[in-house]
Amino acid sequence: MSEDLAESVRDVLEVDPEEFRSRAAADAEAVTEAIHEGTFDNHQSIVGLEYEFYAVADGRWSGESQAGEYALMRVPRRLLELIGFEKELGLHNAEMTTNPQPFNAHGLQAQQAEVRARLRAALNCTRAEGMRLVSDGMWTIPPVGETARGYLTDSVSDGGIRIATNMSRAVRYHAMANQTDGDRAFSVDAPLVDLSADTVMPESLITSIQPHYQVKQAADLALVFNYALRVAGPLLALSVNSPVFPPDLYADGTTGEDVLVEGWHENRIPVFESLLNDAAEAEKVRFPKDLADVEEAVDRVANDEPFVPMLPSAGNRFDDSFATLREKHGTYWRWVRPVFDGATRSEANARIEFRPIPAQPTVRDSTAVQAAFAGLMEALPRREHPIREQPWERARENFYAAVRDGFGADLVWIDADGQSVTDTERLFTDLLDHAAVGLNAAGCTERQAEEILRPLRWRLESGMTPAGWKRDKIREWFESGRSLDASIQGMQRAYIENQTETLLDGSFEEWF
Repeated sequence: MSEDLAESVRDVLEVDPEEFRSRAAADAEAVTEAIHEGTFDNHQSIVGLEYEFYAVADGRWSGESQAGEYALMRVPRRLLELIGFEKELGLHNAEMTTNPQPFNAHGLQAQQAEVRARLRAALNCTRAEGMRLVSDGMWTIPPVGETARGYLTDSVSDGGIRIATNMSRAVRYHAMANQTDGDRAFSVDAPLVDLSADTVMPESLITSIQPHYQVKQAADLALVFNYALRVAGPLLALSVNSPVFPPDLYADGTTGEDVLVEGWHENRIPVFESLLNDAAEAEKVRFPKDLADVEEAVDRVANDEPFVPMLPSAGNRFDDSFATLREKHGTYWRWVRPVFDGATRSEANARIEFRPIPAQPTVRDSTAVQAAFAGLMEALPRREHPIREQPWERARENFYAAVRDGFGADLVWIDADGQSVTDTERLFTDLLDHAAVGLNAAGCTERQAEEILRPLRWRLESGMTPAGWKRDKIREWFESGRSLDASIQGMQRAYIENQTETLLDGSFEEWF
């Protein structure tokens, strides 16, 4: 592929979709055969984590930092390489991917220790550049001297190829704006928001954590996947953390009261869905249907409508033998996603990526969600928990109710006794109790399990989520006579100030 970005985009746009489909279909047959041979089976469950951050100005060495306002900052590419993080969509993003670990007490400790160690080292490096990395669901303060709208919508035409000014060198994402002739508009469909762009750059508003859970036996993936769909709404309700946008993205005349009354608790979901579904002209980002078996999981990825198909280069990894199918994972944007890969045959695995959760206020809170998800995926199938009988439509309704209303959403659960439950305390107690059961089954003591889950238990006891904290702060500022801009930015500065003291070794609970 060409070193010139516009030329690279042109190369991608010239890929024959039919050839791509044909290769993906052949890969699917090979993966299915390997599943039947037991290649994707493992003797234990494995956990992993993708963790996204954004950078803000913080420190006396940066001209951007002197205002002390935690304004968004672009991360130099050399700095990303130095800290060992990966690029994400926006120039302000940085992503950490942990090394997979066995799902047991030591593996969970290793996950948390790796995140803390790498993040501490990264913060030491970024401090010298006058910036810090923030764990959050959405940024709200644009770079100094810029508007959020300008930062997200600036683009140039390079020989007829539309290039987003503040997007990383991510050929697939740049190619999305160039799929059809003529002007394209990519709009965010969220309450009160007025934002359209000619690229998908507005997706860089959001940051997430994505827990991974590798199943022991590939044949069990469908069962575990269907349980993951049932816990998606409740876990999201406990974890909501992006209730507001940068203030200049709201429609004219929007007030603080409008935002608090009509705004949703988790805006990552509508941002990602509306922008990328606009781009693909299909519902590629959505709450997925149940799976009948693991073969259907493979077929769904293979048969998903190609979007910006990219023919992979030859390689020596085991999963390069089905490289086109692996490439298709990159645009299989479901909120719960099956993935098949492995660098070597012995590392081949079938896993579930849990994608709806925003990045949390602290490392401990983020890894608590990771552990809770893994515990549930371990316990619910073992116990044959009756939530598996919940109709898919109800699980989907739970998910989008959590998007809208967070912890206050009207959710419906089925408890261990098979009873329909709408009471919030009973619902989340059953959920977290089974997460603890899964942690116990993985080798954690009861004390260890409760310590791991403490951040989520506290949210149940207090009724407070990160989004709830943000909304309360905005209400305090707004009711004191401040403007919408001042209220949102005052909240955001308080969020980052609190995180400065607690990100690595504290918890969200300590903010109260």
